[in-house]
Amino acid sequence: MISTLKKNNWLVVKIIAMVSIAIPLGIMVYEFILLGNESVVFLEDYPVAIGVIIIIYYTILLVIGILWILSQLSALLTLRNETKKHEIMHLQNQVNPHFFFNMLNNMYGLVDKDTDKTKKLILKLSELMRYSIYKGERTSVTLEEEVAYIQNYLDLHKIRYHKPIDIQFKTDIGKNGTIMPLLLIILVENAFKHGVENLRENAYVHINLMSDAKKMVFEIENNFDEKEIPKKEGIGLKNLKRRLYLAYPKKYTLTTTSMNSIFKAKLELQL
Repeated sequence: MISTLKKNNWLVVKIIAMVSIAIPLGIMVYEFILLGNESVVFLEDYPVAIGVIIIIYYTILLVIGILWILSQLSALLTLRNETKKHEIMHLQNQVNPHFFFNMLNNMYGLVDKDTDKTKKLILKLSELMRYSIYKGERTSVTLEEEVAYIQNYLDLHKIRYHKPIDIQFKTDIGKNGTIMPLLLIILVENAFKHGVENLRENAYVHINLMSDAKKMVFEIENNFDEKEIPKKEGIGLKNLKRRLYLAYPKKYTLTTTSMNSIFKAKLELQL
């Protein structure tokens, strides 16, 4: 699409340049025939009719040029917005696939051992997948919908693990707040992947979500095993930062701290 736009732009430039040269040359030839061998240099030397034609011509040419420039700016802005939308959708589609695969593998191993538990896991997983497929394609969802999705995710993990986990999820949200879907779940996934997953005991995940008509604050804290902490920033966190940059430019702050086997993340977002 970009290459086509460049080709069309170059074609228009060539046409305007050719017309700009051809018409004045035609007038000069006409002048030469009309006035004989006298050279024409200044506009006042031209017959009045030809002078008027030249003024009208260049006025029209100027208007066409301005309109063309405006149309190109509009096309570039549209292209930029479409590119941004495609990138956001691509990033959203990267959320959760590994989690779903891991859950399916876990359920496969539980089918013969604990049928009732497997059934509960399947119901919770289907709810999560339904949200990811249908709500994940939207540009925004209500905070209530996102909270329900996170709660289902937490409930699924409560059923999944055999070890005790201190999971707390406190919310105080307004009624009219909206947010990009699947935005907060990345931080929640990291808390389980890098924290709960590697701890045999005393694992915890504490989450607070507060919002009003103008602002949302999401805080999450979890403990982890320092021996298992990854050396590089994970793909999920990079994904989150990129999505925030594209969808909420200059409207967010994301801070993370890791100290004494405790990881904290705080996201402040202008709604």
